[in-house]
Amino acid sequence: MTTPHRFPATSRLLHWSMAVLILVMLFVGVGMVTSPDGYHRLVSIHRPLGVTILVLAAIRLVNRQIRRPPPLPTAMPAPLKLAAQGSHVALYGLMFAVPLVGWAMLSAGAYPVLLFGGVALPPIAPHDAGLYAALRGTHTVLALLLFATFLLHLGAALAHAVIFRDGVFESMAG
Repeated sequence: MTTPHRFPATSRLLHWSMAVLILVMLFVGVGMVTSPDGYHRLVSIHRPLGVTILVLAAIRLVNRQIRRPPPLPTAMPAPLKLAAQGSHVALYGLMFAVPLVGWAMLSAGAYPVLLFGGVALPPIAPHDAGLYAALRGTHTVLALLLFATFLLHLGAALAHAVIFRDGVFESMAG
């Protein structure tokens, strides 16, 4: 195993906080569509959690520009480096797209996006039933893509920790 270059503490904190929030969000989202009795309780968690993820994604993107990630191992094959870079672009894109599409969907359906404390976000899309329906399907597909990308990212992290032992996992682990 090589000596890992570590991500800065702020980057690690944002990474692991968002990992937990995204995982919670995905389970809350699944619970919303599979548990009619708990829908209203779960949606009251889902909306502000989505906004929290959106805000943290923006902070994380700025942080990534200020505090550059450590380089990937020089021995890592070019196709794996390309896959790592592509998966990060996909994760960041989906961390923005899923909550923004959800917010637009609710706006199109004339549903308020209520945060904790009863604060409502302004609508970002016109009230339109057809747009609401299209965005609802899009939100679901994007959420499933985020979950799949999350699982691929987790699988890659475990491969770096257990198989490659190249320090990549350790750079973010603690």
